[in-house]
Amino acid sequence: MGLEVGQVVAEQTFNLSRDTLVRYAGASGDFNPIHYRDDVAAQVGLPGVLAHGMLTMGVAVQPVVDWLDGRGWVSDYQVRFTRPVVVDPQAGAEVTVTATVGVIDDAGARIDLTAVYEGQTVLGKAQVRISAH
Repeated sequence: MGLEVGQVVAEQTFNLSRDTLVRYAGASGDFNPIHYRDDVAAQVGLPGVLAHGMLTMGVAVQPVVDWLDGRGWVSDYQVRFTRPVVVDPQAGAEVTVTATVGVIDDAGARIDLTAVYEGQTVLGKAQVRISAH
Protein backbone atom coordinates (compact mmCIF):
# COMPACT_ATOMS: atom_id res chain seq x y z
CA MET A 1 0.00 0.00 0.00
CA GLY A 2 3.02 2.29 0.19
CA LEU A 3 2.33 3.61 3.67
CA GLU A 4 4.52 5.71 5.95
CA VAL A 5 4.16 6.20 9.70
CA GLY A 6 2.55 9.59 10.31
CA GLN A 7 0.80 9.62 6.94
CA VAL A 8 -2.81 10.83 7.02
CA VAL A 9 -4.73 8.36 4.89
CA ALA A 10 -8.24 9.73 5.33
CA GLU A 11 -10.17 12.61 6.83
CA GLN A 12 -13.91 13.11 6.83
CA THR A 13 -16.53 15.17 8.63
CA PHE A 14 -19.90 13.69 9.55
CA ASN A 15 -23.00 15.61 10.56
CA LEU A 16 -25.10 13.59 12.98
CA SER A 17 -28.69 14.75 13.24
CA ARG A 18 -31.56 13.67 15.46
CA ASP A 19 -32.84 11.80 12.39
CA THR A 20 -29.52 9.95 12.26
CA LEU A 21 -30.03 8.87 15.87
CA VAL A 22 -33.56 7.63 15.19
CA ARG A 23 -32.40 5.63 12.17
CA TYR A 24 -29.50 4.15 14.14
CA ALA A 25 -31.83 3.24 17.02
CA GLY A 26 -34.07 1.37 14.59
CA ALA A 27 -31.15 -0.45 12.98
CA SER A 28 -29.43 -1.34 16.25
CA GLY A 29 -32.44 -1.87 18.50
CA ASP A 30 -30.97 0.62 21.03
CA PHE A 31 -33.99 2.71 21.96
CA ASN A 32 -32.57 4.18 25.16
CA PRO A 33 -34.40 7.53 25.44
CA ILE A 34 -31.18 9.45 26.19
CA HIS A 35 -30.61 9.17 22.44
CA TYR A 36 -33.81 10.98 21.45
CA ARG A 37 -35.50 12.71 24.42
CA ASP A 38 -34.07 15.89 25.90
CA ASP A 39 -36.15 15.59 29.07
CA VAL A 40 -34.85 12.10 29.84
CA ALA A 41 -31.25 13.12 29.09
CA ALA A 42 -31.63 16.08 31.48
CA GLN A 43 -33.20 13.88 34.20
CA VAL A 44 -30.12 11.66 34.26
CA GLY A 45 -27.73 14.62 34.31
CA LEU A 46 -26.63 14.64 30.68
CA PRO A 47 -26.00 17.89 28.78
CA GLY A 48 -28.45 16.82 26.06
CA VAL A 49 -29.39 13.97 23.75
CA LEU A 50 -26.31 11.86 23.05
CA ALA A 51 -25.25 10.02 19.92
CA HIS A 52 -25.02 6.28 20.50
CA GLY A 53 -21.45 5.27 21.35
CA MET A 54 -21.50 2.51 18.77
CA LEU A 55 -22.76 4.96 16.14
CA THR A 56 -19.82 7.24 16.90
CA MET A 57 -17.48 4.24 16.74
CA GLY A 58 -18.95 3.17 13.39
CA VAL A 59 -18.70 6.66 11.92
CA ALA A 60 -15.07 6.91 13.03
CA VAL A 61 -13.95 3.78 11.17
CA GLN A 62 -15.84 4.60 7.95
CA PRO A 63 -13.09 6.79 6.41
CA VAL A 64 -10.64 3.88 6.76
CA VAL A 65 -13.08 1.45 5.14
CA ASP A 66 -13.64 3.91 2.28
CA TRP A 67 -9.90 4.48 1.88
CA LEU A 68 -9.18 0.72 1.78
CA ASP A 69 -11.65 0.40 -1.11
CA GLY A 70 -11.27 -3.37 -1.33
CA ARG A 71 -7.43 -3.32 -1.15
CA GLY A 72 -7.50 -4.75 2.35
CA TRP A 73 -9.70 -5.27 5.38
CA VAL A 74 -10.14 -4.22 8.97
CA SER A 75 -8.88 -7.09 11.11
CA ASP A 76 -9.33 -5.40 14.51
CA TYR A 77 -10.87 -2.19 15.79
CA GLN A 78 -10.91 -0.86 19.33
CA VAL A 79 -11.78 2.43 21.00
CA ARG A 80 -12.38 3.94 24.41
CA PHE A 81 -15.34 6.26 24.74
CA THR A 82 -13.98 9.40 26.40
CA ARG A 83 -16.56 12.15 25.77
CA PRO A 84 -20.16 12.13 24.63
CA VAL A 85 -21.36 13.64 21.37
CA VAL A 86 -24.34 15.88 22.17
CA VAL A 87 -26.69 16.16 19.19
CA ASP A 88 -28.45 19.52 19.04
CA PRO A 89 -32.08 19.30 17.83
CA GLN A 90 -31.50 21.88 15.08
CA ALA A 91 -27.77 21.98 14.32
CA GLY A 92 -26.97 18.32 14.97
CA ALA A 93 -23.36 17.47 15.81
CA GLU A 94 -20.32 17.59 13.57
CA VAL A 95 -17.67 14.92 14.11
CA THR A 96 -14.40 15.11 12.17
CA VAL A 97 -12.33 11.96 11.85
CA THR A 98 -8.65 11.85 10.88
CA ALA A 99 -6.97 8.50 10.15
CA THR A 100 -3.18 8.43 10.52
CA VAL A 101 -0.75 5.54 10.05
CA GLY A 102 0.62 4.68 13.51
CA VAL A 103 2.54 1.45 12.93
CA ILE A 104 3.55 -0.63 9.93
CA ASP A 105 4.52 -4.27 10.48
CA ASP A 106 4.47 -7.67 8.80
CA ALA A 107 0.77 -8.13 9.59
CA GLY A 108 -0.24 -4.84 7.93
CA ALA A 109 -0.66 -1.53 9.69
CA ARG A 110 -2.27 0.17 12.63
CA ILE A 111 -4.29 3.23 11.75
CA ASP A 112 -4.85 5.68 14.60
CA LEU A 113 -8.13 7.57 14.54
CA THR A 114 -8.81 10.99 15.97
CA ALA A 115 -12.52 11.82 16.27
CA VAL A 116 -13.18 15.44 17.22
CA TYR A 117 -16.44 17.08 18.29
CA GLU A 118 -16.51 20.74 19.35
CA GLY A 119 -12.71 20.84 19.44
CA GLN A 120 -12.31 17.85 21.75
CA THR A 121 -11.54 14.21 21.02
CA VAL A 122 -14.42 11.87 21.77
CA LEU A 123 -12.67 8.52 21.36
CA GLY A 124 -9.48 7.51 23.12
CA LYS A 125 -6.99 5.00 21.81
CA ALA A 126 -9.06 4.51 18.66
CA GLN A 127 -7.00 2.05 16.66
CA VAL A 128 -7.76 0.09 13.52
CA ARG A 129 -5.62 -2.87 12.44
CA ILE A 130 -5.68 -3.33 8.69
CA SER A 131 -4.39 -6.17 6.56
CA ALA A 132 -3.72 -6.00 2.83
CA HIS A 133 -4.55 -8.49 0.12
